[in-house]
Amino acid sequence: MQNIPIDELVAIIDRAGSAILEIYETDFDVENKADESPLTQADLAAHALIVEGLQAITPDIPILSEEGSPPAYAERSGWSRYWLVDPLDGTKEFINRNGEFTVNIALIEDGTATFGVVGVPVQGRVYVGDTTSGQAWCREPDGEQRTIRGRALQDGQSELVVVASRSHGGERLESYLDELQIRFSGLSRTPVGSSLKLCVLAAGEADCYPRLGPTSEWDIAAAHAVLRAAGGEVYQFDGSTLPYNSKESLLNPEFVAVADATYDWFSVLPALPPGGHEV
Repeated sequence: MQNIPIDELVAIIDRAGSAILEIYETDFDVENKADESPLTQADLAAHALIVEGLQAITPDIPILSEEGSPPAYAERSGWSRYWLVDPLDGTKEFINRNGEFTVNIALIEDGTATFGVVGVPVQGRVYVGDTTSGQAWCREPDGEQRTIRGRALQDGQSELVVVASRSHGGERLESYLDELQIRFSGLSRTPVGSSLKLCVLAAGEADCYPRLGPTSEWDIAAAHAVLRAAGGEVYQFDGSTLPYNSKESLLNPEFVAVADATYDWFSVLPALPPGGHEV
């Protein structure tokens, strides 16, 4: 994060969030992109503001945004440092007006999410994580800034709190959670939308989030950095840390995000049920 002003990044997130909320209060139109995912004017307005803001403060750092045109892997594979942006993660939550959508800016360095800012416009919160300094914090709606930390998982812990998606799930996830519950005396589920799920882990409000199904790198990168700075991690199911910009596809493999990276999760996590997606 050397020479990158955090206050200005948070200000960019705030401006994008304000633009989103203006549209959120209207009778907005919804289009479908080529992959059938929804798109609104809020996605595009936030994208334009974020790109403009990042180019102004870091003109030498390339930007990869969900609503932009990703360059070929032959070009971006040479990037050692770049911004990875999801202007509005949780468009379905936006359309359903449940407030659980986010604005996301991540700095990726050598394939690792090292810094992230996640804004939650309806809540008036901004999560920030800097893995270089090992600091993570949340700016509350009243402007107060509080340090956040993922909670420790103890051997023999009676109940596991699992973050679940509001928009995704299915039989494989239910099967996986059933197996996970056997390994603890209890399991409770906290349904949350968008990248906010990883911020809930970072804030010490849950223990893990298994994602069985496709996501894109921009969906989780900023919150991944916040989680890492707060003591957590996002793992592939082979036990390795989830990488960025390591292949042509921008789809992530299936993963599990955890609040406590010091715990031996793979001693208690069940095997994946069959039928996973290819990346």
